[in-house]
Amino acid sequence: LFFEDYCQLFSKLYNLETVCLRYFNVFGPGQLGNSPYSTAVSSWIQRISEKQPLRSDGDGTQSRDLVYVEDVCQANFLAAVSDKKMFGEVYNVGTGKSYSNNQILRILEEKSGRYQIINAPSRKGDVKHTCADISKIRKELGFNLETKFEDGLIKTLEWWNIP
Repeated sequence: LFFEDYCQLFSKLYNLETVCLRYFNVFGPGQLGNSPYSTAVSSWIQRISEKQPLRSDGDGTQSRDLVYVEDVCQANFLAAVSDKKMFGEVYNVGTGKSYSNNQILRILEEKSGRYQIINAPSRKGDVKHTCADISKIRKELGFNLETKFEDGLIKTLEWWNIP
């Protein structure tokens, strides 16, 4: 938010075109899951590839808007080539749909086979639900999702060589 405010300020003060893209939970091939900043999806897939148990925090009902990396690239491209003059514009980049951790784990099991889940307590301060409102980026930049969550998940599993 701080940087968005700065972009809007510089746009007003110096007539500088700026645009801010708020990425929701981006996932896809090439994303490793061994960082504290990794998404749950990348962490779980890496653990599956290593035949390690998956950690699930809380009751699994928390949900996330998960957007495939190629759709994020499309959003960046549309913002870069737009004829629209942007002076501090802010756009959400997501899918407008959320999946619970329990749903994601069920899909992963369906696509990759059985694995062990270790339940952990909810993480302090964790946001319970996220879902992007993408109506503005659709209307103003022509953003259209091209990859359904499950299709992106399959592409990501293939990148990890997980059948």
